[in-house]
Amino acid sequence: MLNNNIVENVLNAALSRGGDFAEIFVEDKMSGNIKLIGGLIENNSSGRDYGVGIRIFDKFNYIYAYTNDSSQENLIRLAKKAAAALEGSKLDIKLSFMKYNVSNNNPIEKVFSSVPKGQKVELLKRAYDAASNYDSIISQVIVNYYEEEQKVLVANTEGLYLTDNRTRTRFSVNSVASKDGKMERGYYAPGASMGFEFYEKINVQDIGREASRIAKNNIFAEHCPSGTMPVIIDNGFGGVLFHEACGHGLEASFVSKGTSAFTNKLGQLVASPLITAIDDGTIANAWGTTNIDDEGTSTQKNILIEKGVLKSYLIDKLNGRRMGMNTTGSARRQSYKYPPTSRMNNTYIGSGDSTLEEIISSTESGLYAKNLGGGSVNPATGNFNFVVLEGYLVKNGRISKAVRGATIVGNGIKVLGLIDMVGNNLALGQGMCGSSSGSLAVNVGQPTIRVKQLTVGGRDGGAI
Repeated sequence: MLNNNIVENVLNAALSRGGDFAEIFVEDKMSGNIKLIGGLIENNSSGRDYGVGIRIFDKFNYIYAYTNDSSQENLIRLAKKAAAALEGSKLDIKLSFMKYNVSNNNPIEKVFSSVPKGQKVELLKRAYDAASNYDSIISQVIVNYYEEEQKVLVANTEGLYLTDNRTRTRFSVNSVASKDGKMERGYYAPGASMGFEFYEKINVQDIGREASRIAKNNIFAEHCPSGTMPVIIDNGFGGVLFHEACGHGLEASFVSKGTSAFTNKLGQLVASPLITAIDDGTIANAWGTTNIDDEGTSTQKNILIEKGVLKSYLIDKLNGRRMGMNTTGSARRQSYKYPPTSRMNNTYIGSGDSTLEEIISSTESGLYAKNLGGGSVNPATGNFNFVVLEGYLVKNGRISKAVRGATIVGNGIKVLGLIDMVGNNLALGQGMCGSSSGSLAVNVGQPTIRVKQLTVGGRDGGAI
């Protein structure tokens, strides 16, 4: 990390040609990855990513530059080169860095470097054995272990100087089932902002068996019928629907430009009164949790929608300027190579009062989407489509046969208004979210919900 004097000199250089705010971001990240395919180690790699990013604000515009050479001479040269794009006079500043108390949302018990690599490999082998032996129909299993330890420094011309340590790990199993020339996959990948103690809290064999269960289920599933029908979306990773279809539209990077379906809707009813939606960057040891965001603001619990009413956006410093609103601790970036912008952390729909059994039994016919896969959304319109990774038909209030090849298509705001049942079984699922500031660890979540009517795409055009 850089000492105060170097940081002050670089920030002064950044404002040498105008601008009204400058920031420096330093990152030092160690990561490790072990991949096992077919019972053999395919990849065993580790790496270090180190660098510095410098950002300058000029009212509502910004300039960003980065380097992995952190010598004072190079940083000052880079800062002056970035500043040369501005037309103005030098802004003299006298910095007095302030000390802040930051809550530790992610206490770590066992650092990765204290654990022998053989112990990590043993985890992969146990998961592989459980997944591959689940059923003879499983033809391939890929197991992956990932760890990272990131140290960051954020300082700016407002006197901020903060450091943060971030530790994450994730374990994934991808199983493939094969039958009559057809292949289907199952995937399960829990993770947390924890050290190696995470593997004392989960069972890797269960992860392997769950991935293979999904693959086997899909290989025997029939093609899903298409049409408009009630759709029950299960808890946990089902929250990716809200994340993609609505969450991105609540990010200030879209709202400030008027390219979000939620622009100018604060205080308005945008969802069913059953819906309260939250983004919380402070959940202890959660996959998307940090102590500070990548602008040095403490993360917080942001109520986005409360009983259907839009209460807040996710706001970073620059877009907050454009909107005349304060940051919500939501500025994130993949690495020093990206300028930060407003992004989600742990985003979820809050629990309701219904049980899963009540939701299913009160549905005469429809689709039960137990697991959602990838999808896409247009934040300007809210239109989305998602793949159903694991689905079942519902008939006469009971779960019926398994189906595959289903997609769900709709509009985020309209779907929020069509949710008529919300379960009491909130759960979170882990994923990676890609956007303008890179790929980030995020939690998505919800209890089981029911959408009264949703368009389902499938190969079978027949009725349920």
